[in-house]
Amino acid sequence: MFNTPEKRKPTFRLALCGVILTICVIIWGAFTRLVDAGLGCPDWPGCYGHVLWPDSADEIAQANMAYPDAPVETDKTWPEMVHRYFATTLGLLAIGLVALAWRHRGPTQPIKLPLFLLCFVILQGMFGMWTVTLKLWPQVVTLHLLSGFTTLGLLWILTLRLNNSYWVLPANQYQKAIALRPWVYLGLAVVAIQIALGGWTTSNYAAVACPDLPTCQAQWLPPMDFANGFNLFQTIGPNYLGGLMTNEARVAIHMAHRIGAIVTLCFVLFVCARVYRARVGNSVFLAQVTAAVLLLQVMLGIGNIWFRFPVSVAVAHNLVGALLALCLITIVHRVATVRAVSHD
Repeated sequence: MFNTPEKRKPTFRLALCGVILTICVIIWGAFTRLVDAGLGCPDWPGCYGHVLWPDSADEIAQANMAYPDAPVETDKTWPEMVHRYFATTLGLLAIGLVALAWRHRGPTQPIKLPLFLLCFVILQGMFGMWTVTLKLWPQVVTLHLLSGFTTLGLLWILTLRLNNSYWVLPANQYQKAIALRPWVYLGLAVVAIQIALGGWTTSNYAAVACPDLPTCQAQWLPPMDFANGFNLFQTIGPNYLGGLMTNEARVAIHMAHRIGAIVTLCFVLFVCARVYRARVGNSVFLAQVTAAVLLLQVMLGIGNIWFRFPVSVAVAHNLVGALLALCLITIVHRVATVRAVSHD
Protein backbone atom coordinates (compact mmCIF):
# COMPACT_ATOMS: atom_id res chain seq x y z
CA MET A 1 0.00 0.00 0.00
CA PHE A 2 1.48 3.39 -1.00
CA ASN A 3 0.76 7.11 -1.01
CA THR A 4 -0.90 8.48 -4.10
CA PRO A 5 1.53 9.91 -6.73
CA GLU A 6 -0.34 13.26 -6.57
CA LYS A 7 1.36 13.94 -3.23
CA ARG A 8 4.80 14.27 -4.82
CA LYS A 9 6.62 17.36 -3.62
CA PRO A 10 7.44 20.26 -5.97
CA THR A 11 11.16 19.57 -6.51
CA PHE A 12 10.71 15.87 -7.34
CA ARG A 13 11.28 16.24 -11.09
CA LEU A 14 14.41 18.35 -10.65
CA ALA A 15 15.84 15.82 -8.19
CA LEU A 16 15.10 13.00 -10.64
CA CYS A 17 16.88 14.96 -13.38
CA GLY A 18 19.79 15.27 -10.97
CA VAL A 19 19.92 11.50 -10.59
CA ILE A 20 20.01 11.03 -14.37
CA LEU A 21 22.67 13.73 -14.74
CA THR A 22 24.81 12.19 -12.00
CA ILE A 23 24.65 8.82 -13.74
CA CYS A 24 25.89 10.58 -16.90
CA VAL A 25 28.72 12.16 -14.89
CA ILE A 26 29.72 8.76 -13.47
CA ILE A 27 29.60 7.09 -16.89
CA TRP A 28 31.59 9.85 -18.56
CA GLY A 29 34.04 9.94 -15.66
CA ALA A 30 34.60 6.21 -16.07
CA PHE A 31 35.13 6.65 -19.81
CA THR A 32 37.59 9.50 -19.19
CA ARG A 33 39.53 7.40 -16.70
CA LEU A 34 39.55 4.27 -18.87
CA VAL A 35 40.91 6.05 -21.96
CA ASP A 36 43.65 7.57 -19.77
CA ALA A 37 42.30 11.10 -20.27
CA GLY A 38 42.35 12.04 -16.59
CA LEU A 39 45.28 14.36 -17.30
CA GLY A 40 44.07 15.27 -20.79
CA CYS A 41 44.09 18.87 -19.49
CA PRO A 42 47.05 19.56 -17.16
CA ASP A 43 45.43 22.69 -15.68
CA TRP A 44 42.13 23.39 -13.94
CA PRO A 45 39.40 24.57 -14.48
CA GLY A 46 40.38 25.38 -18.08
CA CYS A 47 42.20 23.21 -20.56
CA TYR A 48 45.61 24.60 -21.54
CA GLY A 49 44.16 27.99 -20.66
CA HIS A 50 41.08 27.50 -22.90
CA VAL A 51 37.44 27.48 -21.87
CA LEU A 52 36.98 24.39 -24.06
CA TRP A 53 40.24 22.90 -25.36
CA PRO A 54 42.92 23.82 -27.92
CA ASP A 55 41.69 22.82 -31.35
CA SER A 56 43.50 24.66 -34.12
CA ALA A 57 47.14 24.10 -35.02
CA ASP A 58 48.12 27.51 -33.59
CA GLU A 59 46.29 26.86 -30.31
CA ILE A 60 47.92 23.43 -29.97
CA ALA A 61 51.38 24.88 -30.68
CA GLN A 62 50.89 27.58 -28.03
CA ALA A 63 49.60 25.02 -25.54
CA ASN A 64 52.64 22.79 -26.14
CA MET A 65 54.93 25.74 -25.50
CA ALA A 66 53.10 26.63 -22.29
CA TYR A 67 53.06 23.02 -21.06
CA PRO A 68 56.15 21.31 -22.54
CA ASP A 69 55.86 18.38 -20.11
CA ALA A 70 52.25 17.71 -21.10
CA PRO A 71 51.86 18.01 -24.89
CA VAL A 72 48.33 18.19 -26.25
CA GLU A 73 46.65 14.89 -27.11
CA THR A 74 43.43 15.87 -28.85
CA ASP A 75 41.82 12.49 -28.19
CA LYS A 76 42.19 13.12 -24.44
CA THR A 77 41.43 16.81 -24.03
CA TRP A 78 37.78 16.75 -25.05
CA PRO A 79 36.70 13.80 -22.81
CA GLU A 80 38.18 15.55 -19.79
CA MET A 81 36.49 18.86 -20.53
CA VAL A 82 33.12 17.28 -21.35
CA HIS A 83 33.30 15.54 -17.97
CA ARG A 84 34.03 18.87 -16.25
CA TYR A 85 31.06 20.55 -17.91
CA PHE A 86 28.75 17.70 -16.93
CA ALA A 87 29.98 18.10 -13.35
CA THR A 88 29.52 21.90 -13.50
CA THR A 89 25.94 21.42 -14.68
CA LEU A 90 25.36 19.10 -11.73
CA GLY A 91 26.62 21.82 -9.41
CA LEU A 92 24.16 24.32 -10.87
CA LEU A 93 21.35 21.78 -10.48
CA ALA A 94 22.28 21.30 -6.80
CA ILE A 95 22.03 25.07 -6.31
CA GLY A 96 18.61 24.98 -7.98
CA LEU A 97 17.45 22.22 -5.61
CA VAL A 98 18.43 24.31 -2.59
CA ALA A 99 16.71 27.41 -4.01
CA LEU A 100 13.48 25.54 -4.74
CA ALA A 101 13.56 23.73 -1.39
CA TRP A 102 13.86 27.11 0.34
CA ARG A 103 11.05 28.55 -1.76
CA HIS A 104 8.72 25.67 -0.88
CA ARG A 105 10.05 25.28 2.67
CA GLY A 106 7.67 23.77 5.16
CA PRO A 107 7.34 20.92 7.64
CA THR A 108 7.25 18.26 4.89
CA GLN A 109 9.78 19.80 2.46
CA PRO A 110 13.37 18.55 2.93
CA ILE A 111 15.83 21.45 3.24
CA LYS A 112 18.77 19.97 5.17
CA LEU A 113 19.38 17.20 2.62
CA PRO A 114 19.54 19.58 -0.40
CA LEU A 115 21.94 21.82 1.56
CA PHE A 116 24.13 18.87 2.50
CA LEU A 117 23.98 17.64 -1.09
CA LEU A 118 25.16 21.03 -2.38
CA CYS A 119 28.10 20.98 0.03
CA PHE A 120 28.95 17.46 -1.08
CA VAL A 121 28.82 18.43 -4.77
CA ILE A 122 31.24 21.27 -4.01
CA LEU A 123 33.53 18.76 -2.29
CA GLN A 124 33.21 16.50 -5.33
CA GLY A 125 34.34 19.41 -7.52
CA MET A 126 37.38 19.88 -5.28
CA PHE A 127 38.24 16.21 -5.65
CA GLY A 128 38.02 16.73 -9.41
CA MET A 129 40.48 19.61 -9.17
CA TRP A 130 42.86 17.63 -6.93
CA THR A 131 42.69 14.71 -9.36
CA VAL A 132 44.40 16.97 -11.89
CA THR A 133 46.65 19.05 -9.64
CA LEU A 134 47.92 15.97 -7.75
CA LYS A 135 48.40 14.09 -11.04
CA LEU A 136 46.01 11.18 -10.51
CA TRP A 137 47.12 10.42 -6.95
CA PRO A 138 45.28 7.10 -6.35
CA GLN A 139 43.79 8.15 -3.01
CA VAL A 140 42.18 11.23 -4.56
CA VAL A 141 41.02 9.39 -7.70
CA THR A 142 39.34 6.75 -5.53
CA LEU A 143 37.72 9.37 -3.30
CA HIS A 144 36.57 11.22 -6.42
CA LEU A 145 34.84 8.06 -7.62
CA LEU A 146 33.32 7.32 -4.21
CA SER A 147 32.08 10.89 -3.79
CA GLY A 148 30.42 10.58 -7.20
CA PHE A 149 28.57 7.45 -6.10
CA THR A 150 27.71 9.12 -2.79
CA THR A 151 26.30 12.14 -4.65
CA LEU A 152 24.18 9.77 -6.73
CA GLY A 153 22.95 8.02 -3.57
CA LEU A 154 22.07 11.29 -1.84
CA LEU A 155 20.18 12.52 -4.89
CA TRP A 156 18.28 9.24 -5.11
CA ILE A 157 17.37 9.41 -1.41
CA LEU A 158 16.15 12.98 -1.96
CA THR A 159 14.12 11.83 -4.99
CA LEU A 160 12.53 9.02 -3.00
CA ARG A 161 11.64 11.40 -0.19
CA LEU A 162 10.16 13.94 -2.61
CA ASN A 163 8.18 11.18 -4.30
CA ASN A 164 6.45 10.80 -0.92
CA SER A 165 5.75 7.11 -1.43
CA TYR A 166 6.29 4.53 1.29
CA TRP A 167 5.02 1.20 2.55
CA VAL A 168 1.93 1.31 4.77
CA LEU A 169 1.47 -2.24 6.04
CA PRO A 170 -0.70 -4.28 8.40
CA ALA A 171 0.90 -5.10 11.75
CA ASN A 172 2.20 -8.58 10.79
CA GLN A 173 3.75 -7.34 7.53
CA TYR A 174 5.09 -4.25 9.27
CA GLN A 175 7.09 -6.47 11.63
CA LYS A 176 8.45 -8.46 8.68
CA ALA A 177 9.64 -5.23 7.06
CA ILE A 178 11.28 -4.05 10.30
CA ALA A 179 13.10 -7.41 10.55
CA LEU A 180 14.68 -6.76 7.14
CA ARG A 181 16.44 -3.59 8.27
CA PRO A 182 19.77 -5.00 9.54
CA TRP A 183 20.14 -7.22 6.47
CA VAL A 184 19.47 -4.55 3.86
CA TYR A 185 21.67 -2.04 5.71
CA LEU A 186 24.50 -4.57 5.72
CA GLY A 187 23.85 -5.41 2.07
CA LEU A 188 24.25 -1.76 1.11
CA ALA A 189 27.47 -1.57 3.15
CA VAL A 190 28.87 -4.62 1.35
CA VAL A 191 28.10 -3.08 -2.05
CA ALA A 192 29.72 0.20 -0.95
CA ILE A 193 32.91 -1.62 0.09
CA GLN A 194 33.00 -3.46 -3.24
CA ILE A 195 32.59 -0.17 -5.12
CA ALA A 196 35.51 1.23 -3.10
CA LEU A 197 37.60 -1.82 -4.00
CA GLY A 198 36.71 -1.31 -7.65
CA GLY A 199 37.75 2.34 -7.43
CA TRP A 200 41.07 1.42 -5.83
CA THR A 201 41.60 -1.20 -8.54
CA THR A 202 41.12 1.23 -11.42
CA SER A 203 42.99 4.12 -9.81
CA ASN A 204 46.05 1.88 -9.43
CA TYR A 205 45.67 0.34 -12.91
CA ALA A 206 45.26 -3.10 -11.38
CA ALA A 207 42.33 -4.26 -13.54
CA VAL A 208 44.70 -5.83 -16.06
CA ALA A 209 46.91 -7.46 -13.41
CA CYS A 210 45.05 -10.76 -13.85
CA PRO A 211 44.24 -11.30 -17.54
CA ASP A 212 42.85 -14.82 -17.03
CA LEU A 213 39.95 -16.35 -15.13
CA PRO A 214 39.44 -18.12 -12.75
CA THR A 215 43.20 -18.22 -12.22
CA CYS A 216 45.44 -15.14 -12.15
CA GLN A 217 48.50 -15.21 -14.37
CA ALA A 218 47.91 -18.97 -14.72
CA GLN A 219 48.15 -19.46 -10.94
CA TRP A 220 45.53 -19.99 -8.26
CA LEU A 221 47.64 -18.11 -5.72
CA PRO A 222 50.05 -15.80 -7.56
CA PRO A 223 52.61 -13.74 -5.60
CA MET A 224 50.73 -10.88 -3.92
CA ASP A 225 51.91 -7.85 -1.95
CA PHE A 226 48.94 -6.63 0.11
CA ALA A 227 51.05 -4.28 2.24
CA ASN A 228 52.02 -2.12 -0.73
CA GLY A 229 48.83 -2.80 -2.66
CA PHE A 230 46.74 -1.22 0.09
CA ASN A 231 49.23 1.36 1.26
CA LEU A 232 47.04 4.44 1.75
CA PHE A 233 50.02 6.66 2.57
CA GLN A 234 51.69 6.80 -0.83
CA THR A 235 53.58 10.03 -1.30
CA ILE A 236 52.21 12.96 -3.27
CA GLY A 237 54.29 14.29 -6.12
CA PRO A 238 54.95 11.87 -8.98
CA ASN A 239 52.68 11.49 -11.99
CA TYR A 240 50.55 8.43 -11.32
CA LEU A 241 49.32 8.01 -14.90
CA GLY A 242 49.77 4.30 -15.62
CA GLY A 243 50.39 3.53 -11.96
CA LEU A 244 53.60 3.10 -9.98
CA MET A 245 52.97 -0.13 -8.05
CA THR A 246 54.79 -3.41 -8.54
CA ASN A 247 53.07 -6.29 -10.28
CA GLU A 248 52.65 -8.18 -6.98
CA ALA A 249 50.90 -5.18 -5.40
CA ARG A 250 48.52 -4.81 -8.34
CA VAL A 251 47.75 -8.54 -8.27
CA ALA A 252 46.87 -8.21 -4.57
CA ILE A 253 44.43 -5.39 -5.35
CA HIS A 254 42.87 -7.30 -8.25
CA MET A 255 42.46 -10.49 -6.22
CA ALA A 256 40.90 -8.55 -3.33
CA HIS A 257 38.37 -7.14 -5.79
CA ARG A 258 37.63 -10.62 -7.13
CA ILE A 259 37.12 -12.03 -3.63
CA GLY A 260 34.97 -9.01 -2.82
CA ALA A 261 32.86 -9.76 -5.88
CA ILE A 262 32.21 -13.32 -4.66
CA VAL A 263 31.31 -12.10 -1.17
CA THR A 264 29.04 -9.39 -2.62
CA LEU A 265 27.34 -11.86 -4.96
CA CYS A 266 26.59 -14.36 -2.19
CA PHE A 267 25.52 -11.86 0.46
CA VAL A 268 23.37 -9.62 -1.75
CA LEU A 269 21.63 -12.69 -3.21
CA PHE A 270 20.98 -13.78 0.37
CA VAL A 271 19.51 -10.34 1.14
CA CYS A 272 17.40 -10.49 -2.02
CA ALA A 273 16.07 -13.90 -0.95
CA ARG A 274 15.04 -12.52 2.45
CA VAL A 275 13.37 -9.49 0.87
CA TYR A 276 11.60 -11.75 -1.63
CA ARG A 277 10.31 -14.13 1.04
CA ALA A 278 9.05 -11.26 3.20
CA ARG A 279 6.46 -10.43 0.52
CA VAL A 280 5.64 -6.99 1.92
CA GLY A 281 4.73 -4.01 -0.24
CA ASN A 282 6.51 -4.46 -3.56
CA SER A 283 9.41 -6.35 -2.00
CA VAL A 284 9.11 -9.23 -4.48
CA PHE A 285 9.64 -6.87 -7.42
CA LEU A 286 12.51 -5.03 -5.71
CA ALA A 287 14.25 -8.29 -4.87
CA GLN A 288 13.92 -9.59 -8.44
CA VAL A 289 15.25 -6.38 -9.97
CA THR A 290 18.17 -6.19 -7.52
CA ALA A 291 19.14 -9.81 -8.13
CA ALA A 292 18.99 -9.30 -11.92
CA VAL A 293 21.17 -6.18 -11.74
CA LEU A 294 23.62 -7.99 -9.46
CA LEU A 295 23.95 -10.95 -11.85
CA LEU A 296 24.42 -8.58 -14.80
CA GLN A 297 27.17 -6.80 -12.87
CA VAL A 298 28.97 -10.09 -12.22
CA MET A 299 28.69 -11.04 -15.91
CA LEU A 300 30.17 -7.68 -16.92
CA GLY A 301 33.04 -8.20 -14.49
CA ILE A 302 33.75 -11.59 -16.04
CA GLY A 303 33.34 -10.10 -19.52
CA ASN A 304 35.98 -7.50 -18.73
CA ILE A 305 38.53 -10.28 -18.35
CA TRP A 306 37.29 -12.57 -21.10
CA PHE A 307 37.20 -9.79 -23.71
CA ARG A 308 40.49 -8.20 -22.57
CA PHE A 309 39.03 -5.14 -20.84
CA PRO A 310 37.22 -3.30 -23.66
CA VAL A 311 36.25 0.25 -22.72
CA SER A 312 32.56 -0.34 -23.51
CA VAL A 313 32.29 -3.28 -21.09
CA ALA A 314 34.29 -1.49 -18.41
CA VAL A 315 32.05 1.60 -18.65
CA ALA A 316 28.96 -0.63 -18.48
CA HIS A 317 30.46 -2.26 -15.37
CA ASN A 318 30.56 1.18 -13.71
CA LEU A 319 27.01 1.98 -14.82
CA VAL A 320 25.50 -1.26 -13.54
CA GLY A 321 27.43 -0.87 -10.29
CA ALA A 322 25.69 2.47 -9.83
CA LEU A 323 22.31 0.90 -10.61
CA LEU A 324 22.97 -1.87 -8.08
CA ALA A 325 23.67 0.74 -5.41
CA LEU A 326 20.41 2.51 -6.31
CA CYS A 327 18.48 -0.76 -5.99
CA LEU A 328 19.85 -1.36 -2.49
CA ILE A 329 19.20 2.26 -1.48
CA THR A 330 15.59 1.88 -2.65
CA ILE A 331 15.09 -1.20 -0.49
CA VAL A 332 16.78 0.50 2.47
CA HIS A 333 14.50 3.52 2.06
CA ARG A 334 11.41 1.32 1.96
CA VAL A 335 12.21 -0.58 5.15
CA ALA A 336 13.48 2.58 6.90
CA THR A 337 10.28 4.54 6.22
CA VAL A 338 7.72 1.74 6.54
CA ARG A 339 4.58 2.61 8.51
CA ALA A 340 1.98 0.51 10.18
CA VAL A 341 -1.68 0.86 9.23
CA SER A 342 -3.40 3.22 11.63
CA HIS A 343 -6.63 1.95 13.15
CA ASP A 344 -7.74 5.36 14.41
